[in-house]
Amino acid sequence: MKLVTYIREDVDQLAMLVNGQLYNLQDLHPELPTTMHMFLQMWEEVIDLAKAIDARLKEGHTPRSNVHGVPFDEVQLLAPVPFPTSCRDGYAFRQHVAAARRNRKVDMIPEFDQYPIFYFTNHNAIQGPGDIFCMPDHFDKLDFELEAAVVICKRGRNITAAEADEYIGGYMIMNDMSARTLQMEEMKLNLGPAKGKDFSTVIGPMLVTADELEPFRIPAKEGHTGNNYNLKMKCWVNGVQVSEGNMGDMDWTFAEIVERCAYGADILPGDVIGSGTVGTGCFLELNGTGKLNDPNYPEQWLKAGDVVEMEIDGLGKLTNTIVAEETDFSILANKKNI
Repeated sequence: MKLVTYIREDVDQLAMLVNGQLYNLQDLHPELPTTMHMFLQMWEEVIDLAKAIDARLKEGHTPRSNVHGVPFDEVQLLAPVPFPTSCRDGYAFRQHVAAARRNRKVDMIPEFDQYPIFYFTNHNAIQGPGDIFCMPDHFDKLDFELEAAVVICKRGRNITAAEADEYIGGYMIMNDMSARTLQMEEMKLNLGPAKGKDFSTVIGPMLVTADELEPFRIPAKEGHTGNNYNLKMKCWVNGVQVSEGNMGDMDWTFAEIVERCAYGADILPGDVIGSGTVGTGCFLELNGTGKLNDPNYPEQWLKAGDVVEMEIDGLGKLTNTIVAEETDFSILANKKNI
């Protein structure tokens, strides 16, 4: 099942996507909720009904004669989960971590292979397809990050990796936008990403349930537990492909990341969790690799007007345009000189 949130009469509307058409859930059945927030809160009560109706739609049957689809490409999309309860981002792809450390001429950190990690980012800055508004400081080494993400569909605590996939409602594309100069400055204080990350995290264009991805399921890597999927991941900037990876290259599975998230803490319906960047999935890594091989390699960063497109097999294509805010206000310029 593919679930989409879009603007309908100035409010968020949840719909199923079938054959290019959107069907509003409550139009399909009075017991189905109108928003993703409600759907996730009611997940165990409504998921079987929703999947049964989705199957009927795919067969060409609507449950009511007066139900009509809305073309997917004619609506204003929001993030599939427009109001997440929290947003964490993981660090699951060893290839990306190893390449980034090699480019900085430091050894691979052994702790990567011992346990999965994550950080909390600004869940109020979640957005879907469309414009990404950036301040002047963001444009000092502005970067994309090609990732996948999941959303939690039921409350849990102290969950093991063996059972964690049952708590995952579905999968999405994630673009974990990064302002690298801000990020690099504040990370010197050994705390964690803050202003370098909190201006925009993009998810979308749809939430896809695990049953849709079953044909792509592959074993987790040796020594790991949880579902894994052979899904190609790509990114283009202004129509030029800059990144390619595979979701199946995740070393830590989402189940293992969820296990760590839920240790001694509640996870809640609506929590969004990202995979971390796939190998080759950002300009920081690509520029570092380029300069390692050629000191004259020209760095590339995002700029105003750039169009970023991300695609993951089975999860659709996520498109955003970078837009400059009309201001010259800078927090980098406000640094204290000691």
